[in-house]
Amino acid sequence: MPNPQNHQLNQSNLFHNLAANPYLLLVLATIFWGGNITAGKLAVGHVDPSMLIIGRWAGALLILAPIAWPHVRRDWQKLKPGLPLLAMFGALGFTGFNILMYNSSLHTSAINGSMEQASIPVFVLLGNLIIFGVRPRLLQIIGLSITIMGVIWVATAGEPARILSLSVNIGDAMVLLACVFYAGYSLALRFKPKVHWLSFLAVCAFFALVTALLSQLFISGGMSKFLELLPQITLRGWLLIAYVMLFPSILAQLFYARGVEIIGANRASIFINLLPLTGTLLSVLLVGETFQNYHLIAAILVICGIVLAESSIHKTG
Repeated sequence: MPNPQNHQLNQSNLFHNLAANPYLLLVLATIFWGGNITAGKLAVGHVDPSMLIIGRWAGALLILAPIAWPHVRRDWQKLKPGLPLLAMFGALGFTGFNILMYNSSLHTSAINGSMEQASIPVFVLLGNLIIFGVRPRLLQIIGLSITIMGVIWVATAGEPARILSLSVNIGDAMVLLACVFYAGYSLALRFKPKVHWLSFLAVCAFFALVTALLSQLFISGGMSKFLELLPQITLRGWLLIAYVMLFPSILAQLFYARGVEIIGANRASIFINLLPLTGTLLSVLLVGETFQNYHLIAAILVICGIVLAESSIHKTG
């Protein structure tokens, strides 16, 4: 007869080993984040993008509230002056980004959406230069220029001349705008209050939900449309809502925070660059999308660009 104590001990050892392995945690975080755009594509016809985003942050907030509340109470004096900034984080980095990503799935492939997220570090570099006067290193410029070529290649389906006539798929344009939003969020993170990560995540999730509800009220058809769409959500739609509220919203954040705690932000940040690759792989395996020749060329450009840019940062880091 199995010993319950041994079973509990094995489970405890499993969680301890997971929590102590930063590389596994960081890879899992990028897989969960990579699954976000895949979930958006799988949601087409099963749950409306506006319902997906509302369900995501409503569910995430319900999970976070009881575990984050003690930290929020303790950090409140630090949080209060930064509420406008935290509201912007929730509106742009959490909801704005995902509204655009989920709606882009109606118009472009999940592979395109995954690869185009490689433009985020490019926009961050440009923002740092224009806003904060942070000059990039030569290898960074070369690497991110190659990354831009890869993003343009995939956005124009291997016909970069199309960009001269602004002949770019609306879905790809939405992804790139989402990446601008997330780059803005990333740049502003330097000003975030120094509070526990659960306090930060819970407050941002609250503002993300408020933004999603306001978007539904004033842009997506109001409460009447919400009540019309609610019963149209299929079983797959509910499962996808459960996925995005738990895995990209909470577990990926938890795993990434723990990875940063163990090996530091510089080394951990490299793993974020796996996002286009994990998203592409999941799109092929789960959505059944075809990996085209122009995707391969773009992937090579993106990977080479990222490696060059990161090697420049971490040689001196």
